[in-house]
Amino acid sequence: MAFPSIQLLRLSQTWRRIVLLLLISLSCLFLEPTSALADLGDDRFDGNIFVLYGGNGSLVPAKVSLAASLKQKKPALLVFYIDDSSDCKQYAPVVSHLQAFYGRAASIIPVNVDTIRADATYKPTEPGYYYAGFVPQTVLLNQSGQVALNAKGNLRFEQVDDALREVFDLLPRSESVELKRRPVNQFNVELRQ
Repeated sequence: MAFPSIQLLRLSQTWRRIVLLLLISLSCLFLEPTSALADLGDDRFDGNIFVLYGGNGSLVPAKVSLAASLKQKKPALLVFYIDDSSDCKQYAPVVSHLQAFYGRAASIIPVNVDTIRADATYKPTEPGYYYAGFVPQTVLLNQSGQVALNAKGNLRFEQVDDALREVFDLLPRSESVELKRRPVNQFNVELRQ
């Protein structure tokens, strides 16, 4: 008779495990997962804002320094940001859009302000020289290194585009052909149609 009692014991252990797994699964449903979700409207750190909100991980780290850009006589667009600012998160897609059109002709240089020391003295060839204590802040330097735009807050694409058009001596938007992205490969062309 010991044989059936061992089977009952095994059966009850199996049921105990099943019930335990069900309880754990149900308790997981009631936990609040919002702390792990990225949110455009809060000031929490979610990760690199250009990857998460701008869809462009190629911006950070910057491909060229400000000093190298000025040495090449290439315009530089400095974008001062922090990853845990809702304003910067909302501005990231605009910066990515600007890089799509001007990334080859101008140096797009995002600068995390956490890397700027407040007690340091900076030269005009260093981003800290232009930082005014706000994020986002956009500074456009022309080919000669002179400030062509210095604005705080979220700017529209058109505001920065107008300044870049002046730097490159392009026609105003009202007199020129609408800018369109070039297809990267045959898959992009097919997806746009």
